[in-house]
Amino acid sequence: MSQLSVVIVGGLHADARRAAVARLLADVPGSVALHHDLATAAAGTVVRTVRDATGLLSAGEAPLVDDCACCALREDLVPELERLADAGRTRLAVVELWDSVEPKAMAEVVAGSGLRLTGVITAVDPALLLPCLGNGDDLADAGLAAAATDRRTVADTFARQLEYAPVLAVAESEHADDEDRALLAQLHPTARQVPIEGDRPEGSAGSGHQGGEPADGRTDDGHTVNGHTVNGHTDDGHTDVGRTDNERTEGMRTEGVRASGRTPAGAPLSALARAALAGFDVEAAAAAQHPACARLPAEADAHGVATLVWHRRRPFHPERLYTALEDLTCAAARSRGRFWLADRPDTLLHWDAAGGALCVENAGPWLASLPDAAWDLVPPVRRAAAALDWHPEHGDCCQHLVFTSPGLDRDGLELLLESCLLTDTEYAAGRAAWQQLPPAFDTLLEA
Repeated sequence: MSQLSVVIVGGLHADARRAAVARLLADVPGSVALHHDLATAAAGTVVRTVRDATGLLSAGEAPLVDDCACCALREDLVPELERLADAGRTRLAVVELWDSVEPKAMAEVVAGSGLRLTGVITAVDPALLLPCLGNGDDLADAGLAAAATDRRTVADTFARQLEYAPVLAVAESEHADDEDRALLAQLHPTARQVPIEGDRPEGSAGSGHQGGEPADGRTDDGHTVNGHTVNGHTDDGHTDVGRTDNERTEGMRTEGVRASGRTPAGAPLSALARAALAGFDVEAAAAAQHPACARLPAEADAHGVATLVWHRRRPFHPERLYTALEDLTCAAARSRGRFWLADRPDTLLHWDAAGGALCVENAGPWLASLPDAAWDLVPPVRRAAAALDWHPEHGDCCQHLVFTSPGLDRDGLELLLESCLLTDTEYAAGRAAWQQLPPAFDTLLEA
């Protein structure tokens, strides 16, 4: 098996995503893009295409698995990548995810198979940030559901796509302004932002088709495959474009990308290509999203966009917080973090809000509630995060919520949050009394 590198490119901003994929195909010799179109799932299949910078290489179908398009993708993706690796002619496989597919699950599938995952990129059009984060519609209503049971919304799906990827491929947009760019920077301040249409290395393969979509046509059995011409079939059942074996081999044969960040011909790689090949740590990425140790944004205020970091060492009164949930959820385009309820003093709760909707989840125990012997079972990154936030009395139990939005009412938001905390008298009553408070969140947490 060759040393195939795999990069995942996703995002709901389809035009930006396709542009990023096209750029990688043009800039990295021996690269191909693998895409599973889940829009055909209602017909019972998922359409798979493989293309390079010049056009379509192959097309095929994968059957649905348990009426779930994403399950079909997971079942079909690794065998296709392994086929590319075994053929030995591909050095970079660009996995272009369908609109609502989230990169975390696919990254873990690829890495878990033993393939070399070198990057995860989310493509973004800054002008579409706020419309996506404000869209509380179900994916099903938008025609973007990956299964009949898919209950995600546009906003929460986009937020996870954006915040998981360490690299953001940013499209040029005449409609984006300073507020849009400030919002992007504050939502994911640790991400590396790379312009899609940035530096282009000399001698890059830019003379072929650059739009990310091959030419229109029909298969030889009369079926159109995503509007692309397909003239023949490979003997493994995949449809192949009408190029000779020599042409295909010559077009895909490279010696890989040198560690120096240059093509085999010596031309420098673009910033996007370098990011795609830089390396990716699945475990670190998962830890960065876990509520207990998430890399949450810091305080910021620029171009009308603000981020409020609210950190307290006193639990919430369950009834007062529940009453304020609607106002808190709608106070910002995006809010997330961890919080502490008085009637559940040992439970770390996850706050995740976008599009006017809030998801509250039990994220397990606070480390302070665990016996010392259990600490050895906790990942080191979790212990390190708790140590940084440790309090002599309460350990890692705390409120750590972050709100990001244009026009954020910081003062009003802080007052509302403070009003939901236990009063001095309630706090002084102690844990036994806290646990007797009305359990207002039971319905939410059991849903």
